[in-house]
Amino acid sequence: MAKKYKKDLTKETRGKGSGGLLIPAGLFIGMGIGFLTNQLVAWMFIGLGAGFLGFLLYESFRKKK
Repeated sequence: MAKKYKKDLTKETRGKGSGGLLIPAGLFIGMGIGFLTNQLVAWMFIGLGAGFLGFLLYESFRKKK
């Protein structure tokens, strides 16, 4: 029974992209720019918004295939 569950779990996760990494990547890029320009909070929000927007675009184009 456990083997069947394991196979079903792998079928569900197969073909999933790594678009969720765009959110923390945007946040870290925003933090880096924020530290350089001495405006950390503003650039963190910009990076976070860009990460969510990138994730949205990634998922919308991935589902069209």
